[in-house]
Amino acid sequence: MSMLKTLFGWFRFFKAAPDDPNGSGGWIGVDLDGTLAHYDGWMGHYHIGEPIEPMLERVQNWVNEGQEVRIFTARASVKEHKKFVELWLKQQGLENLQVTNLKDYGMIELWDDRCIQVIPNSGQPVSKPGLKPEQASLVTKQR
Repeated sequence: MSMLKTLFGWFRFFKAAPDDPNGSGGWIGVDLDGTLAHYDGWMGHYHIGEPIEPMLERVQNWVNEGQEVRIFTARASVKEHKKFVELWLKQQGLENLQVTNLKDYGMIELWDDRCIQVIPNSGQPVSKPGLKPEQASLVTKQR
């Protein structure tokens, strides 16, 4: 019987992950450099470019609608760099956003200048890398 309990314990460990573990409706990840802030190459952890106004406005609208938004940036992987991101966000009126470099089961979207979206379960890109936005064939819903 203990063998059965052990196997059942492992089964519970490997069960499917929840789509929205905290019941919040999920969160939207927004990259910093090149997506929310202008990026012209690395100039040091203290330097973050000017805000990209259409994206800043989009994020502010999501927050005002009650949508959870997290800043998803590699800068969060270094504790000393994260504080500069938080300061920049405060200057933009977004001081309450979480800054992370970790993806979890609650993430419903990721807005990033380096992503290549794939068609689910196919491994095929939605559009080809390097295409200009007006050339890309997007199948994602507009937000």
